[in-house]
Amino acid sequence: MVHGFDWPDRFVVGTVGEPGARTFYLQVRDGREVVSVALEKQQTALLALEIDRVLDELRTQDGNPFHVPEGTPVELRDDEPLDAPVIERFRVGRMGLGWDPSTAQIVIEALPLAVEDDDEDGMDAAPEPDERLVVRIPVGSARAFALRTREVVASGRPLCPLCEEPMEPDGSHECGVPDDLS
Repeated sequence: MVHGFDWPDRFVVGTVGEPGARTFYLQVRDGREVVSVALEKQQTALLALEIDRVLDELRTQDGNPFHVPEGTPVELRDDEPLDAPVIERFRVGRMGLGWDPSTAQIVIEALPLAVEDDDEDGMDAAPEPDERLVVRIPVGSARAFALRTREVVASGRPLCPLCEEPMEPDGSHECGVPDDLS
């Protein structure tokens, strides 16, 4: 089953839970259809980084033929929470990012975490996924998506100044940084 969205009404990253125990979701809505898939914080951060990288590359093309904005158009910002209820379709294992110059859209594909099976020759083989999410968004919306995603990732627990790992909400941390340095 392919959950395909071309120019959806809404495409965002959001979380459920408290910092340190958050679940990240990629959520898309078009009309009354809403699809939410869970992903890791690192996948979320990398997706935003790569979208910005692609947009920045496109922007440097002679004359900026795809009208890629440098920043996020204010009218495209979306600071609202995820649409409730958040029902997880699948947990993302692999993601793909592409560019379609014929429509001037960023294309994001999310595939579920694969369960590997042993085949006859003893080699592990990942089966073809039963589901996938494919979202196509214009460049301005992609810029807004990347900004929101970076903000959501950064809104978690503060990082340790020495090892840069997340600290607990009570200020405790395993690397042994004294409380007055944290």
